[in-house]
Amino acid sequence: MRAPAPEIQSMTTFMSGFARRQAERTVGLAGGFAALDDTFHHSRADNQVVIDAPAALDPDALPALADEALGHLPFRLVSVLDEAVGAAAAPSMVRAGYTHLTLVVLRHTGPVPAAAEVPAAGEVDLAAFREPLARRWRGFLPKAEAAELDQLVARRRARLRGAADVRFLGARSAEGDVAAWCDLYLDPASGTAQIEDLMTAEEHLGRGHGDAVLGAALRAAADAGCGTRFLTADEADWPRHWYARRGFVQVGRVHVFDRG
Repeated sequence: MRAPAPEIQSMTTFMSGFARRQAERTVGLAGGFAALDDTFHHSRADNQVVIDAPAALDPDALPALADEALGHLPFRLVSVLDEAVGAAAAPSMVRAGYTHLTLVVLRHTGPVPAAAEVPAAGEVDLAAFREPLARRWRGFLPKAEAAELDQLVARRRARLRGAADVRFLGARSAEGDVAAWCDLYLDPASGTAQIEDLMTAEEHLGRGHGDAVLGAALRAAADAGCGTRFLTADEADWPRHWYARRGFVQVGRVHVFDRG
């Protein structure tokens, strides 16, 4: 299999490093590692297999590898950061009962908003958007138990371990509550920044708050010296087109497999 382009390689390397640092503990595996966090045992993203060294992996062995690493959990999540290897592993994973999700990796190539052009948005504490975040998760997972929803909100604090500089950004409504928010992960040493989990509270949709947060994230990343600014989005969902209209272009794909 051909090697990935250097551009996407730098972004998947960032994603892999973030998962390792964020984890409470890691377990080495053929082709990658398991990133585990017993504190947030309901969270798939905090208890998953990450394949970041695909040359050492037999794609057909991935279902058994995931069972070995995540056998103590009622679910399985596997992220394959190499596009070709993820595609090769997909038939075996689907036969093993996994749902296959393809994420597009989008790099920002448009102009960065000037500070004066960014509407009122900036850093916020996790506590400031805990309630609207919890409401969004209740909407996404109406059958989830309260303990699971609590962990999906609280797990965000583990992300502070993932990068040299982790910020939560938000835009406030006229009433003062946080209407939209995102994570921003910065590594000035490598010049790389990832924007993650951009959300808007349902009651504030369509009012430009998401644009305000995205603009603030791009401005902050540029000010930190990060020339590579990227995010991921579901290939089959509408947000990827929203990002495209804001200067993001697709540079690659990663594959995610979910079961349970």
